[in-house]
Amino acid sequence: MEIYVVHVIYVLIKMEVLQVARVDINSDLGESFGSYKIGNDEEVLKYVTSANIACGFHAGDPLVMEKTVKTALENGVAVGAHPGFPDLMGFGRRNMSVTPEEARAYIIYQVGALNGFIKACGGKMQHVKPHGALYNMTAKDYRLARAIAEGVYSVDSELILMGLAGSQLIKAGQDVGLATASEVFADRAYTSEGALVPRGTPGAVIHDSELVIKRVLRMVSEGRVQSLDGNDIEIKADTICIHGDNKEAVVFAASIRDALLKAGVELKSLNQR
Repeated sequence: MEIYVVHVIYVLIKMEVLQVARVDINSDLGESFGSYKIGNDEEVLKYVTSANIACGFHAGDPLVMEKTVKTALENGVAVGAHPGFPDLMGFGRRNMSVTPEEARAYIIYQVGALNGFIKACGGKMQHVKPHGALYNMTAKDYRLARAIAEGVYSVDSELILMGLAGSQLIKAGQDVGLATASEVFADRAYTSEGALVPRGTPGAVIHDSELVIKRVLRMVSEGRVQSLDGNDIEIKADTICIHGDNKEAVVFAASIRDALLKAGVELKSLNQR
């Protein structure tokens, strides 16, 4: 792995495409609930700069929320809300038919709940990133995306709205006056239109750590990534997501952090940019 990372960086330098950059590394965490443990949050938090914490709808519960917030702050990691559909059974990954008014209320409810724990722990919320199906739906549906953005703005206009690079959510956030962060995915494949390949499709989730590192370095240095069908697409990388429920999450987080630092990329949370 060490030799491979050095080789990739050398090639990029020779191609004169590797430039000094700054990027955030985020992970979806706090997704355990009750007696169910999901992910390895304590280890992942050693390597990321921002944490998206589940708010009890798709995953998480009050005790998990408080513990995750505390652990993140102890590690100097910026904290944000990760609100989703009220769908524990489906882990928030099933599409739901909701009105914009319902979606806005879901956001206010969940962001408010997590913000209570953050304040109680002496921290300040940095951002909001929708979860799962809600995230994917707002990537394409401007009306729904606008409701999400307005919900975030109504809670705190200084919060950063995180969404898929090039998505309707990013546009909606900018339209309502929020700061936005364009997110790219280390372990997910893209379509030629810049959307995430649906889970369940062969090749949608990438498990090869060497390929993940190669893709991340290119996204950060060139602003490009290869789609599942082999096309090069442009992409804006303000923050890189590592899924906390991916069994390779800790390895990916450590490897990506190491590769970026060796490439001369600064790792900063969104509020330090």
